[in-house]
Amino acid sequence: MLRGVKALRALGLLLLLLLLGLALGQKSGGGVGGRPYVPSTPPPMSPGPAPVYPTPAPYYPVPGPVYVYPGGGGSLGAAPVLVFFGLALVAFLMVRGLSRAGEEGPRASVGRLRLALLLSPGVQRALRRLAEEADTTTAKGLADLVDEVALVLLREAPAWRFASYEAREGTEEEVLGQFDAWMLEDRSTYRETFRHFEGKKVEAAYTPKVEPGGRYLVASLILAVRGSLPPEGPLDRGKAREVLLAFAGSTPFTLLAFHLAWTPEKEGEGLTEEELLALYPNLEKL
Repeated sequence: MLRGVKALRALGLLLLLLLLGLALGQKSGGGVGGRPYVPSTPPPMSPGPAPVYPTPAPYYPVPGPVYVYPGGGGSLGAAPVLVFFGLALVAFLMVRGLSRAGEEGPRASVGRLRLALLLSPGVQRALRRLAEEADTTTAKGLADLVDEVALVLLREAPAWRFASYEAREGTEEEVLGQFDAWMLEDRSTYRETFRHFEGKKVEAAYTPKVEPGGRYLVASLILAVRGSLPPEGPLDRGKAREVLLAFAGSTPFTLLAFHLAWTPEKEGEGLTEEELLALYPNLEKL
């Protein structure tokens, strides 16, 4: 019941953002990212040659005296029983420790960092170039993309004006579900003029809408990883920098998914402060 209410609220928010964007006149926007491909079944292995074992030499018993020890009987004694119970106890403790570790620590996390910075054609060109050249089908390609995007934005730190950061933890399935929801929400705030997702590129014809007062660009980074990301908290320039560096610290072994959205994508366009705060009401001034 609670999940249904949350889903309806999320859908209502998306519809509100879409209507708001249409009312304000959505600007161009671009997106790039994906989820690394992980095969569901291991690749087939070619059978190797059958092993050849040496033939044992024949054994002939040699007759000899037979000794009978009184009281020995046929029992092997208590040592094998103790060894068996010792191994069982060790196995139980290992399984219990692993299950507790899985319960206590976060299994996966997803974070979304939005940065609103003063418009720069150089930043627009840099993000478009990274989006076109990125390998969005492998974990290494996506991890490299995160690094390069973080580098572009860190170099523009003096131009940062507003920001917001959200983070969630849960199972990999829950985290990827939140990733998809946030990605859809980002895409609803602009007219998608370029998209490169999981190896597929789409570009739409579009005429830039140059308006007076357009001076902002918004970049939204969504990252899902195995492990933890910085928690939510009061946001300032230092915290935004910390989150960017944490995103860049992801590796091909921990990255689950990444998506970058930025608007405007076309040179000449810019978001006014009214559009910025209406489309992204959670932004905090830096």
